[in-house]
Amino acid sequence: MKHGLAIAAVLLCSHVLVAGQLSQASQARQPGQGRGARPAQPAAQTAPAPDMSGYWLGSYFVGLQNIETAKGVIVEPAGGKIPYRPEMAAKATDIRANRMADEPELHCFMSGVPHVMYVQFGFQIIQNARTVAMAWDFMNAFRIIPTDDRPHIPATISLFQGDSVGRWDGATLVVDTTNQNDRTWLDTAGNIHSDAIHVVERFTLADANTIRYEATIEDPKTYATPWKVTETFRRIAAPDYEQLEFACVEGNRDLQHYTEQAGGKAKAQPK
Repeated sequence: MKHGLAIAAVLLCSHVLVAGQLSQASQARQPGQGRGARPAQPAAQTAPAPDMSGYWLGSYFVGLQNIETAKGVIVEPAGGKIPYRPEMAAKATDIRANRMADEPELHCFMSGVPHVMYVQFGFQIIQNARTVAMAWDFMNAFRIIPTDDRPHIPATISLFQGDSVGRWDGATLVVDTTNQNDRTWLDTAGNIHSDAIHVVERFTLADANTIRYEATIEDPKTYATPWKVTETFRRIAAPDYEQLEFACVEGNRDLQHYTEQAGGKAKAQPK
């Protein structure tokens, strides 16, 4: 069985079982002590949700670029620049100049939302009537998104991937993500956010092999106005495609590409 399918399927089944247990336990809780049960009357879905299950690939190298310079990623505001508050723009500039070794993925941290949606390599979607699960090759990351529009977890809990809650708006999956910590970046170039980041994503199946993606990002501690990114995911149709186990080793060295100024003389000698 393909690695990605096995991992995501186990996660999805585990999530459904645990969610049922939590739903029963939540009936005895007082308000504010947990996520709580699913809404008694979730929004009506007039037509079956489109099936996005399968393997998908985006622009591939966007996750390795500065999203302000990657073509067509930031669509609002016009000009493709993040609308930083002055003090946060200065912080991002200082990171680029002096602290790029703090880049979270160098330390094997999860990428956060929306960054995880445009990292390198492919990802898999598995869904059922109540949940959409996403599993990545990169960092072995995953998201499990209930689609019943339930309440978010308490604001005192902060997570690398945040808390994602989904609902279907016709043929579009709308995902609301809160509760992220401030330890992830928006790319690998020092673009940052705070723990107040709030992301609303829309996944629309344009045709059987194409998902149109957009994410609106707001963070009053970091940005002067909300802003928006877009991406297109194409189905991976190769019948022999499989996701592999990604090994992240903190502090690894790419000796082959070291310049002389950065330690090139220390390159490993052929045996």
